[in-house]
Amino acid sequence: MSHTHQSPYCRCCTSHTCPENTSCGVDRRSFMAGVGALGATGLALSAFSATGTWKEPSHVVPERMAIKVQPVLAYHIPQRRDQTSWRPWGGLQTEQDIAEEKQRIGRELKSVAEKADFPIEILPLADAQNAEQAANIAKGDHDVLLMYAASNGTDVLEALTDPNKWTLVFVRHRSGPVYLWYEIAHNRYLRKTVDEYGQPGVDAKDVIVDNPDEILWRLRALTGLKNIRNKSIVAVGGPSGWGRGGQPAPQIAEDQWKLNYVNVSYEDLGPRIKAARENSQLVKYCHSEAEKYMKQPGISMDTGKDFVKNAFVLNEVFKDLMAEAGTDAFTINHCMGTIMPLSETTACLPLTLLNDSGYTAYCESDFVVIPSGLLLHYISNKPVFLNDPTYPHDGVVTLAHCTAPRKMDGENYEPAKILTHFESDYGAAPKVEMKLGQKITVIDPDFGSKRWLGFDAEIIDNPFLDICRSQIDVQINGDCDTLVEETRGFHWMACYGNYLKEIDYALRKNGIDWLNLSAKA
Repeated sequence: MSHTHQSPYCRCCTSHTCPENTSCGVDRRSFMAGVGALGATGLALSAFSATGTWKEPSHVVPERMAIKVQPVLAYHIPQRRDQTSWRPWGGLQTEQDIAEEKQRIGRELKSVAEKADFPIEILPLADAQNAEQAANIAKGDHDVLLMYAASNGTDVLEALTDPNKWTLVFVRHRSGPVYLWYEIAHNRYLRKTVDEYGQPGVDAKDVIVDNPDEILWRLRALTGLKNIRNKSIVAVGGPSGWGRGGQPAPQIAEDQWKLNYVNVSYEDLGPRIKAARENSQLVKYCHSEAEKYMKQPGISMDTGKDFVKNAFVLNEVFKDLMAEAGTDAFTINHCMGTIMPLSETTACLPLTLLNDSGYTAYCESDFVVIPSGLLLHYISNKPVFLNDPTYPHDGVVTLAHCTAPRKMDGENYEPAKILTHFESDYGAAPKVEMKLGQKITVIDPDFGSKRWLGFDAEIIDNPFLDICRSQIDVQINGDCDTLVEETRGFHWMACYGNYLKEIDYALRKNGIDWLNLSAKA
């Protein structure tokens, strides 16, 4: 099936339809890549066969992988010597001091685990009194080494540090007995007694003084980073990128984030949809769920019910694709025109349903912006809103798209009107009424993924302009003129809450520069 250009203006879900984008046409080779792993019609025949026993769908969204933390107390108990300097700075001087410090660390880590809104496994506290012990600990099975650098030499800290893992360094000023490395973490460990940084894998952002909550948000960022790396994502119609600048995006995203594209062609998707729609039991189930959805509080209808019912059938097809690929991530290319004849609806509402169910799902297959959505989702554990930005002015910018999650806070449904998709005036697309006064994080990745831009903002209106259905006006927390000058790429990503420092920290670990427009606001 070849792709027909829908519009020369590259608006909204026309996605990659601009004439200059040579990736617009459907390349059968790229579409069929990876289909062998899925089977041409194996899913359709096994899951949606019109004959045989059928069970109500019971898809389980894969949970985020937990971040595994190894805490280590690096210390050395000094021995008194006559007429010489025998003890370094620091308040841990006796075995009793060490015992009390271990209890203190245990209480703090228990609090960190209780506050964590992300999966976390904290291993038992280890001792590093010499370089040999430290090297053995560094070889252990953990993602993050949390070093309580009380005392001991530089060789011990260096032996604990594996550049292929993440390292955090905690020192005490006033939260307990003062640590030696409160004095010398920067000049000896990070800079090796010269001006330039010299410790592989660790920089100034990895050192924490006193506050366990500073451990918490860093671990949240690293959890997001762990969950995006080596991620499989179902890409119906293959991965792509918006505009000329976005053509290299799939390869860039694969190289930077080690993404694994599970490509599904429309030649494969068609029989799956057909089999699903011919399965009377599945259709009955989906229509029943659609009727319940349309009767939910906060839902109003301004499109045909059949579009919504067909959307629920399409939603099950999408979920089965992810289940077969063993992932919770999904995107669909050429989503305005190609999908409609197959499903007799649009992909807009199914993507909303997927995001509300805990998956992460995007239209347009734009891998300029999708990595930012994956990272933000796995950091926040909330749905994210892939949007078309408009021209910032007077401190305000409008963000819009024909698909948006309703559970923007991860728990509660926002009101929504179900309309047609705007450009086609067909199918089912939600106009989500997002919460006024809500603070949000906004991310704008550049085409080359060399520098992302971000800011926090406040939702001030849910207008009803003749543009994509879900639309919000947001008040920018930062200099609007700078935003206009510094904007890159095209699509943006947004979610409820402020996660700018977590994004900053994760990008540092992945070699991407970051401009936070709200930093000085």
